[in-house]
Amino acid sequence: MRELASAFARPAPDEYPEYYGRYISQVPDGDILEMLAQQMTETTALLRGVPADRETYRYQPGKWSIREVVGHVVDTERVFGMRALHFARGDSTPLPSFEQDDWARVSNAGRRPLADLAEELRVVRGGHLIMLRGLDPDAALRRGMTTAEFTVRSLAWILAGHEIHHVRILREAYGCR
Repeated sequence: MRELASAFARPAPDEYPEYYGRYISQVPDGDILEMLAQQMTETTALLRGVPADRETYRYQPGKWSIREVVGHVVDTERVFGMRALHFARGDSTPLPSFEQDDWARVSNAGRRPLADLAEELRVVRGGHLIMLRGLDPDAALRRGMTTAEFTVRSLAWILAGHEIHHVRILREAYGCR
């Protein structure tokens, strides 16, 4: 396992588009696979603490509700996890982009109970952890294309940073504790 952990070391800037550095930079040093597992537990606990009457709260008109934020995190988890699998398997077919606002508009997350969305996030993240832990170390450095190039390990770090980003927003703008 130590060999896999070192294969998933912090990615270099040439392993992902510059934009995603904003997420990776928020992730502390350490074992990214353990961090992803820890996040799964911590974020689920945070979401369980949101009162039912706050689930549809928006801190400003036009902003996503708490449910919609979590739905977006679930969608991103699925998309970037699929990219990691696709690239890890050596598939050179470019994958499509992901327009978060278009997806959010039709996701139905705003009408789903937060508990269901939290459970979906937990299950999807758990499946991605099993997949990532099952890779051979060489797979972590494989590259693939969407509208830009990523390595598999950069996608793991982006997922962690993206969740950190949105949990911070849930705490600061939405008052989740």
